[in-house]
Amino acid sequence: MSIDHLLPSRPTLADVAHTAGVSSATASRVLNGHPQVRPETRKQVEEAISLLGYVRNRAAWGDHQRQTGSVALVVCEEGPRLFADPFFARILSGASRTLMLGNMQLVLLMVQSSRHYRTSAARFLRSGHVDGALFVSMHRRHPMDLEALGIPVVVGGRPLDEHAPSLSYVDVDNRGGAEMAVRHLVASGRTVIATIAGPMDMAPGVDRLAGYRAVLADAGLSDDGLIAYGDFGQASGEHGMARLLERRPDIDAVFAGSDLMAVGVLRALRRAGRQVPDDVAVIGFDDCPLARHTDPPLTTVRQPIEAMGARMAHELLTLIEHTGKAPRHAVLDTTLALRASA
Repeated sequence: MSIDHLLPSRPTLADVAHTAGVSSATASRVLNGHPQVRPETRKQVEEAISLLGYVRNRAAWGDHQRQTGSVALVVCEEGPRLFADPFFARILSGASRTLMLGNMQLVLLMVQSSRHYRTSAARFLRSGHVDGALFVSMHRRHPMDLEALGIPVVVGGRPLDEHAPSLSYVDVDNRGGAEMAVRHLVASGRTVIATIAGPMDMAPGVDRLAGYRAVLADAGLSDDGLIAYGDFGQASGEHGMARLLERRPDIDAVFAGSDLMAVGVLRALRRAGRQVPDDVAVIGFDDCPLARHTDPPLTTVRQPIEAMGARMAHELLTLIEHTGKAPRHAVLDTTLALRASA
């Protein structure tokens, strides 16, 4: 059942920005009291607020007060991916423990790619049901104006848009982790190193591919014909590996942008009669529980997913308790977990 008819119609931050002739980011900065706003711009926004009768959900809270005692975890993925990828359960685990210590309830909100889902979710978040929101798995091709929601927001992963500096986010060192993985392959004597890269409308996909490219460029081994693209899921890894083998049967190593894609890579190599790691070395990214149980066990880049969820929740609680606090950007370290596949 649609929630649209349950939600009150009232001016939004986007309406204020449109009336004032500024961006939602600028309107948000005025509301948050940021000093780096021109006086004339501030006046335009304040006049628009007065004209529209805009009321911010959290305006009456004051510091150290909460309205609902709940926050939303917004997962921007289709249903099958949410339940198939252990990344989301691990983020949820880390975030929920921290929020529980802060006496906050967690509401899971799944936002699929259609505009209808994004619009309904935005209305829900703007309408006073939660005190703040955690966003994970955001895609640039399916945008949502987070600053127009009027609640504190923390994003999992570096946003790939012009609003990134004005949003709080927690990320991992995706580029550095990819560089570690590919340097290990180069150091072990591999010379035809392919990759199954993640989506290019998400920061992890962009940054992990950048790390792969940088190391191979330094080693004089760059070859764009060795790059395939997937969606972080197992099937895309398997299909990508099959296409790469058709083009370049001499591949002797693969860096996959996720462990699930690496599992698909192993399946494709087994079907092609290639031995891992004797013929082809394979490295993934995540260190999900499955990585220990593949055949052979998967060498992978370990990212601290539970710690990422916990840090996101901590940053959100801080923003809720102290409205107007400047955005914070945290990047957590990655390490290489060496196993038998490489």
